[in-house]
Amino acid sequence: MLTALLCLGAALLDRALGEPRRWHPLVGFGWLVQRVEALGYGPPDLSYSARRERGIFAVMLLLVPFTIAAWLLAWLPLIGLAVALGLLYLAIGARSLTEHAEAVAAALQTGDLPLAREKVALIVSRDAADLDEEGISRATVESVLENGCDAIFGALFWFVLTGAAGVVLYRLANTLDARWGYRTPRYLHFGWAAARLDDGLNWLPARLTALSYMLVGSKPALAWQCWQAQAPNWKSPNAGPVMAAGAGALGLALGGPACYHGQWQSRPPLGEGLAPCAEDIGRAVKLVQRAMWLWLAVIVGGGWALA
Repeated sequence: MLTALLCLGAALLDRALGEPRRWHPLVGFGWLVQRVEALGYGPPDLSYSARRERGIFAVMLLLVPFTIAAWLLAWLPLIGLAVALGLLYLAIGARSLTEHAEAVAAALQTGDLPLAREKVALIVSRDAADLDEEGISRATVESVLENGCDAIFGALFWFVLTGAAGVVLYRLANTLDARWGYRTPRYLHFGWAAARLDDGLNWLPARLTALSYMLVGSKPALAWQCWQAQAPNWKSPNAGPVMAAGAGALGLALGGPACYHGQWQSRPPLGEGLAPCAEDIGRAVKLVQRAMWLWLAVIVGGGWALA
């Protein structure tokens, strides 16, 4: 029951306070990631295997000390519970995800496409400079659905399962994947370990997230059909189920071609229905919020039953 109350408390803290505006630990971790990459990437003529080994060592160097420190701090008398609560609060980004998405929607609703492109570029990795309203809406809805898993459900899952150490490992691994997990010439081998670790940590949370979207969405049958038929065709084994189920639950047509780092990618379709518009961004946010409260209800209910 204590774990359940910590989950509820962290979610309420995030709702009330949002992310720290200054001195967020993930910002400092991002700086450290840059330094480790600069020192450990190696010369241009390094072999693929040597590059991959350097990437594996870099991941271990960045993750192991912080995970052990979180485990030790959470066991301290008196302050251990506060440490666990604070770490989970920092790992959850529900309010930040909502604020970023709503900023894009507000810009679209006033017809300010340049501002909307600027805002969507903060939450997606695709090129946003030439996106129209439909493209901006599609990118934002996809980001909300996918990041619901990364920023909320994955963190809750690993906290319930393994406590403070697990949520720190998960969130930092997710951050590393966002920095190094690209199939570009620079990161294909150096970022291999970060990408594979994130895939492993997110495998079950992603499918529970997809199930949650299906259960709280307005079109559960369509969500299931899209999940089963479309997810296997997606390049990411975890983003596929999450976004296919979310798109089906919303009755939207997502996916399709998109430009990343100046290269167009032919992505398969996700969901079924109309192309997304500005109003659908709010619908996606509400879907994620309903799923979060479903998770919290299950966690608290499970904790009460086991108490």
